[in-house]
Amino acid sequence: MASLVSVNVGTPRQISTRRGQAMLSAIVKEPVLGRVRVAGVNLAGDDQADRSVHGGPDKAVYAYAREDIDWWEEISGAELPNGVFGENLTTLGVDVSGSIIGERWALGSVVLEVCQPRLPCSKLGIRFGDLRMVKAFAKASRPGAYMRIIQEGDLGVGDEVTIVSRPDHGITLAMTADAVLKDPALVPKVLLAPQLSIELRQELSQAA
Repeated sequence: MASLVSVNVGTPRQISTRRGQAMLSAIVKEPVLGRVRVAGVNLAGDDQADRSVHGGPDKAVYAYAREDIDWWEEISGAELPNGVFGENLTTLGVDVSGSIIGERWALGSVVLEVCQPRLPCSKLGIRFGDLRMVKAFAKASRPGAYMRIIQEGDLGVGDEVTIVSRPDHGITLAMTADAVLKDPALVPKVLLAPQLSIELRQELSQAA
């Protein structure tokens, strides 16, 4: 059974770059217990530091697979907790990066729709204490899922993750991330996904 193994939230806080400069970010997420309300453009207790590049309707919730965190553990040799990638939802038994753009998940009383992959920025490197992580994340094609909220409600650890619908166009999050980061030849195909986030569609349309 696919399930939710951790719900993680965080608010903007100061993080330090390698040069000791302060930066405001909400990438540090902590697991929370109990039922969590999902409404508007956030989980209760969660926020973003810069809404121009993070958050909003098409990036309301970020999900990452525990299996992918385990893969990163193997190649890094470090123990990595749930929430380490700044994800709100840590799942088990879901091929998150293989999800189809427009796929809908039901968790608790919430329904979410997959709409774009995560594209790494310097804050991910700062979170891991290694700026090479930005390039490594792009290369790995394990981007996780940004999701829009279709039905507000609540969710919690242990909830089953059910795929309630899946478009037949076959355009995955991994393919979409690769179109942006590795293979521009994929861009025309990715643009065929009608549920792709507005922001990423505009970016890719300009590049096409």
